[in-house]
Amino acid sequence: MAALFITPSLSIPDDEIQVSFCRSSGPGGQNVNKVETQVELRWPLARSHALNEDDRAWLMQRLATKLTSSGELLVTSSLTRSQLQNRLDAAEKLANIIRVALVRPKRRRKTRPSRGSVERRLSAKKRNSDTKRSRSGSVE
Repeated sequence: MAALFITPSLSIPDDEIQVSFCRSSGPGGQNVNKVETQVELRWPLARSHALNEDDRAWLMQRLATKLTSSGELLVTSSLTRSQLQNRLDAAEKLANIIRVALVRPKRRRKTRPSRGSVERRLSAKKRNSDTKRSRSGSVE
């Protein structure tokens, strides 16, 4: 497996990702009992050299619920009966998780309503108030 492409500026070297296989559950007949098709990828986020310190801290915070106690991100795939297809699927899952977690939300900029919008709101409130006042029996 070559380096895992995440973004144009980030790719994880293949020597950082640990790959292991185990027997998959589900349909497959006797194949399930003999062939280890389920793929498990482990990426040590806490010790990765692919990330700078800012990105590592951001990912550690964003992916805290998905990390093991040793700071590894664990992804499994048993989608197909093919070990190769499951390996590609697990790599794509890992890339998507990291890609989504790296997105930093835009900071909200404080804005003020324009003078026109304030005037329109106040005149609408005045019209509504006048309408309701005219419905009552006692007009002041």
